[in-house]
Amino acid sequence: MNIFQLVWKNITQQWGSTLLSIILTAFGVAILVSIYITSDTFEKQLDNNSKQVDLVVGAKGSPLQLILSTLYHIDNPTGNIKLAEAEKLKENPFIETAVPISLGDNFKGHRIIGTDTSYMGLYELSLAEGKLWAKSFEIVLGSETARKHQLKLGDQIHSAHGLAENAHVHDEHPFTVVGILKPSGSVVDNLILCDLQSVWDVHGINHDDHDHEHDHEGHDHADHQHEEPANSAVASSEAHEHDHDHEGHDHEGHDHEGHNHDAHEHEHAAVSPADAKQAANSEQTDSIVSERPRDNIFVKSIAEDVVQDHSLEITALLVKYSSPAAIGVVPKMINQSTSMQAASPALETARLFSLLGVGIDSLEILAYVIMIIAGLSVFISLYNALKDRKYDLAIMRALGASKVKLFALLLVEGLVITTIGGLLGLLFGHLGLYFISTQTSQSADIIQAFSIYSKEWLILLTACLIGVIASVIPAIKAYHTTISTILGNK
Repeated sequence: MNIFQLVWKNITQQWGSTLLSIILTAFGVAILVSIYITSDTFEKQLDNNSKQVDLVVGAKGSPLQLILSTLYHIDNPTGNIKLAEAEKLKENPFIETAVPISLGDNFKGHRIIGTDTSYMGLYELSLAEGKLWAKSFEIVLGSETARKHQLKLGDQIHSAHGLAENAHVHDEHPFTVVGILKPSGSVVDNLILCDLQSVWDVHGINHDDHDHEHDHEGHDHADHQHEEPANSAVASSEAHEHDHDHEGHDHEGHDHEGHNHDAHEHEHAAVSPADAKQAANSEQTDSIVSERPRDNIFVKSIAEDVVQDHSLEITALLVKYSSPAAIGVVPKMINQSTSMQAASPALETARLFSLLGVGIDSLEILAYVIMIIAGLSVFISLYNALKDRKYDLAIMRALGASKVKLFALLLVEGLVITTIGGLLGLLFGHLGLYFISTQTSQSADIIQAFSIYSKEWLILLTACLIGVIASVIPAIKAYHTTISTILGNK
């Protein structure tokens, strides 16, 4: 029987204390793995998502919330800003690129981002297949979005209102997949991109102008119906005495200035004073309220409406500086001279890490304390087991086993217990991260639960080392086993 068979036999004879040691070791390792993988992937995501963005301009509120919602998509926006006001920043010589984004809807937890094609260059994105959007309700999917939901070119999806996955679904506005992005290692992999017009249209924002025009037409028809009875006596009088004037009368426009002088004379003769006053008031009201369409009115383009219509809003503007000197000029100018706020991703990320740092350090210390407790459990288990096994050890010595073999037997036993606990801890850590990632928003899927952390072997080695150290004292005691004394007392 070799040493490992002996170790396993000894372990199975004391399952209670052995399981306690394994569980404690597993918990300690799992916590350490979770901490290191989360902090490592989180730091990489922060760098990838903000490396090209020097400043985020949005509604006033919490700067950190603005950064989290617009760059990392793990929080709600602080509000909206006027597009016309934001567009003025592009004229600043310190700003090289200003990319508008608009949030509002999602698809199964994946946020739909309204933007323009400059967003692709800001994040250095490229298409794996398909093309970019060319009109409203055409979308480009991030690689993970397409993979998770098995979406392909030509498929149609329906967005849900807001940023909650179970919100009201806009069934009347389907989006069509026209492109799929290559993996970028950033949060964009879990997003859906479209143009700004799609975000406005799905919420009916751009229909305001059309409704306004229909309202004016309604006013015209109402005024026409109201004015016609008031002037019926005039028309009747003129019909009998001036048939040729009736043919020249402009009925649609009610152009009273075009009436001839005779018509006015007959009006005074045939219309009562009350009817004349009512007709005059109706004519004055018509001239003020009505807005008649003209054929020569210049119809503005969508681009001009975007800049000039103050009712259009976006969520934020992602800014890239043209010069390092902008760091001390642009944020101060925006915060003091506009109704918007400017937030620096570098500053807010550093502040975020400082806030999280205390908690991460505390959890790391807790994990090592648990592993030390696991080592103490191994020590107590082996030390107490020697009382029951001292006669077995003495017999082994009598049968020819050397002192070194007994010493190694106890060391290997402690090593096996902590190794099993360490391996289970690695498994529990990854499973725990996977469970956490399933509870978060799809657009915030920054935790790679099953990615192998480069220093996981160091964590496992630390656990094994603690087990070996805990076994040293019991192993020394076994090394000094005296055959004659133990067997003589028996």
